[in-house]
Amino acid sequence: MAEKVCPVWVGYLLASPVRRLFQNPDKILSPYIEDGMTVLDIGCAMGFFSLSAAKMVGPNGKVICMDIQEEMIKSLRKRALKAGVTDRIETRICTQNSLELDDMTEKIDFAFAIAVAHEIPDVPGFFSETYKTLKPGHKFLVIEPKGHISAEEFEKTVFIAGEKGFTVIDKPNARSGRVIVLKK
Repeated sequence: MAEKVCPVWVGYLLASPVRRLFQNPDKILSPYIEDGMTVLDIGCAMGFFSLSAAKMVGPNGKVICMDIQEEMIKSLRKRALKAGVTDRIETRICTQNSLELDDMTEKIDFAFAIAVAHEIPDVPGFFSETYKTLKPGHKFLVIEPKGHISAEEFEKTVFIAGEKGFTVIDKPNARSGRVIVLKK
């Protein structure tokens, strides 16, 4: 689904524990994820955020992790096994033109896409598909790195999300990213 796909070798850097010093998945996701939820991680790469989400949803929850690259998914599966959360993680490969989530209509409690939207060629389609998966009243967290997307470009992304039915409920300040919390 990506136009400028993150190279697999960069995935190893993004999965580094050092990243927690400036982007802690527990701190970022904990306000939104509860035990028993079904969570969607779009553009999961090697699972830097997925593993934390899997711990948060507990044994009765599920994290659906999707990426366009099979190599990223393979690495995520290995990391999930090592973390003991394979029973909570479902991996999927999406395509360049679709998230491939037709079977997930209104089944997602919370979705997030971190450093992903700027890689997607069809941003309106991306927001439409994600909107469809969410249960009514549920949230979608989008974070984009300031180094990849300008404030003006991010506002265009937010505008498109609004056109696809989302309502902006929060714009948290983040040192290294542009953040929006959307609600269906």
